[in-house]
Amino acid sequence: MARIAVTGASGNVGAEVIEAFDDHDLTLITHSERDDMESIPLDVTNRDAFIDALSDEDVLIHLAANPSPYADWDDLHRVNIEGTYNAYEAAVENGLDRVVYASSNHAINGNETVAPDEPETLREQTPVVSHDARPHPDSWYGVTKVSSEAIGARFASQNGIEAVNLRIGWLMSRDDLRETQENPDTSYPEAYARFARAMWLSPRDCHDALRSAALADLPTNPLTAHAISRNDDRCLSITHSLRAIGYRPRDNSTEVLDEDGTR
Repeated sequence: MARIAVTGASGNVGAEVIEAFDDHDLTLITHSERDDMESIPLDVTNRDAFIDALSDEDVLIHLAANPSPYADWDDLHRVNIEGTYNAYEAAVENGLDRVVYASSNHAINGNETVAPDEPETLREQTPVVSHDARPHPDSWYGVTKVSSEAIGARFASQNGIEAVNLRIGWLMSRDDLRETQENPDTSYPEAYARFARAMWLSPRDCHDALRSAALADLPTNPLTAHAISRNDDRCLSITHSLRAIGYRPRDNSTEVLDEDGTR
């Protein structure tokens, strides 16, 4: 049974990590003290404190970040890039086996946007994007994800630590998915709805992706895997995720929406 540390444990994905690894020893790390969970408060830009927090762990799932694709550079780079460097430095200093880095579809979907000033708007016809396609960030947030993937690759090469870049899609419940189709709060409702159908990641598929990324034997290091559900409208390929870490998503946005005629 692996000992797993989780940064950003109070976020949306963090909540799914807690459920996904209920059979493992978890060390939860949050930015500040929490009344609703037992956690270690930590600013990930404080490298020494980060090193201290990872003693006696096997795997780090690094979720801590500014998660907004609309944020400005000055609000992103310290926590998203320096924080990731510190995560790997702390993992190496403590002899951890693996870091699972929460990357994002925003690192690569810039080719699919209608225009740079219209973020998150997929064209009607989109090519399949493989795990090894050239990065094409759609925002400064996406740039920080590309940069942090590169940080992981450097540590994997120089220090031998296992680095998994898990490019997480749009995590939301079935009801929230339906809401994106019925009442899209955006100036581009059709594109917004398409994006949601393409990038949807169900909670149970999120559990499976996280467990696969943290526990599966890796055929290569570093390794990049897409984490979306098996959506009919997807443009991110999940074939590599299946072959490399055994991730087999069970949910499909089209099937969910067809259940009640939403689509």
